[in-house]
Amino acid sequence: MNTQFAKALFHSNAGFSALILRVPVGLVLAAHGAQKLFGWFGGYGLEGTANWLASIGLEPGYLMALLAGGAEFFGGLALVLGLLTRPAAVVAAFTMLVAIFSVHIGNGLFMSNNGYEYALTLFVVTVALAIQGAGRFAVDNLFHKEG
Repeated sequence: MNTQFAKALFHSNAGFSALILRVPVGLVLAAHGAQKLFGWFGGYGLEGTANWLASIGLEPGYLMALLAGGAEFFGGLALVLGLLTRPAAVVAAFTMLVAIFSVHIGNGLFMSNNGYEYALTLFVVTVALAIQGAGRFAVDNLFHKEG
């Protein structure tokens, strides 16, 4: 693997702060993805999520449900582990951006009105992780060693 690419992908000086961001946000994202994909935690599962996404104009609904659920579930698990943190964070950030503008933006800021505050918070954290990387105590550190 190209050492410059590996460094850009895996290296991080974030220390413990990234761990503090990665684990809870990764768990939240994974739980939301599990709702969409498997119907866990009171979710609608893949078929229900696909129908709902299609009803709001995100077509094809099944593919969009797979993409959103997969990004959240697998991306969240990757963030918890600190595995391919930057790509996982970018995918999760993009998913939150889509959620903000396709579902929540018209409802204002606050969650009490199904607003975008929570999705925006997840977006900001995942962007920060994409920039700073996994930090200390991450699987990514196994792939990158300073020469």
